[in-house]
Amino acid sequence: MSKKPKHPSWLRILGPGLITGAADDDPSGIATYSQAGAAFGYGQLWTLTLCLPLMMAVQEAAARIGLVTGQGLAQVTARRYSRKVLVAVVALVVVANIINIAADIAAVGASLQLLVPLPLPLLSVLFTLVVLVLQVFIGYHQYAKFLKLLALALLAYVATALMVREPWGEILTATLVPRLQFDTAYLYVIVGILGTTISPYMFFWQAAEEVEEREYADKMHVRRRTLRQLRMDNAIGMGVSQLGSWFMMVTTATVLHANGVTNIATAADAARALEPLVQTFPHAGTWAKVIFALGVVGMGMLGIPVLAGSASYAVSEAFGWDKGLQKKPHEAKGFYAIIVVAIALGLGVTLVGIDPMKSLVFAAVLNGVVAVPLVLLIGRIASDRKVMHAHASGRLSRMMLLATFVVMAVCALALFASLL
Repeated sequence: MSKKPKHPSWLRILGPGLITGAADDDPSGIATYSQAGAAFGYGQLWTLTLCLPLMMAVQEAAARIGLVTGQGLAQVTARRYSRKVLVAVVALVVVANIINIAADIAAVGASLQLLVPLPLPLLSVLFTLVVLVLQVFIGYHQYAKFLKLLALALLAYVATALMVREPWGEILTATLVPRLQFDTAYLYVIVGILGTTISPYMFFWQAAEEVEEREYADKMHVRRRTLRQLRMDNAIGMGVSQLGSWFMMVTTATVLHANGVTNIATAADAARALEPLVQTFPHAGTWAKVIFALGVVGMGMLGIPVLAGSASYAVSEAFGWDKGLQKKPHEAKGFYAIIVVAIALGLGVTLVGIDPMKSLVFAAVLNGVVAVPLVLLIGRIASDRKVMHAHASGRLSRMMLLATFVVMAVCALALFASLL
């Protein structure tokens, strides 16, 4: 007989959804939302309103698949589809994640360089080693709760937006009313916003985390999470993520775009958005850089393990290896080996000399393209009664997943058309 969990019921609700939402505002997200605000002012705030229900629908479906089946997305794909489909799915996720890891490492290195006068390659290597040691030998879930304190530095965007004079009427209108432009630069950033908000790594990560939650509940003889708890966790996590993204875009639009800064070329440019927060102190620019760097480093240390972990879950599920962040390295050697290889390859790409800020937005755009077929796949699996039984998607879920696929596909195709 299942025991009641010892911790409060509200804590049982917050889990994979909240962690996934927090990891969504990784350095790539920070750069993309900042670039959107700097380049187009409030003109792309409406995309966040559009993304929230789509993001919630996809993540709910991915999490539900994990909770109901007890298997990750790659395992379920292997059960229902051909080997070719499985290989294609895993390859898309792994390639996109490695490029995203590379961009995030480069961004963290550039942010650290604002504080420590050391060469960018050296800072990138040192940061990567710290992430690897923590994830492999300490355990992601053990240290992630402490890193959330660093992530609180992102509240500086909220504080800045509330401190400066904002045209709230214009901001509200821009948040609710779409402004469409059919030029390459505008579409490029929109696909980037979609990609950094509705990202492939999030699908695989949240499904895998729900599987681990289920296995942990069975091991400890406590009740499994219910679908109601999953949906509340998902809604809170995605809502918090998008609220943070909205404040980033508002702040950069007000502080940077309104003052003629329309292109973020360096980490220092992005940090300037926080200067109004510390103008009452001496050396305001230095303090802004410290706050910005802490936020990027914290989100990098939260996000990079999620990127590597989701790639490792996909590969391990495809090959039937033992997996899970709750296991020790000797219990899941292949799983941890993929994590190490993914992060090491990301570092290798970084050391080639990629532009940190441009690569972050490019990684988001790539995610926006890769997510299109994966959203379609998740929609088909979540609606398949042979897999999900009584918990197959209802009409609302099917409609929202179809809408997500159509919106992302149309935006990606429009971008390609504008490039041609």
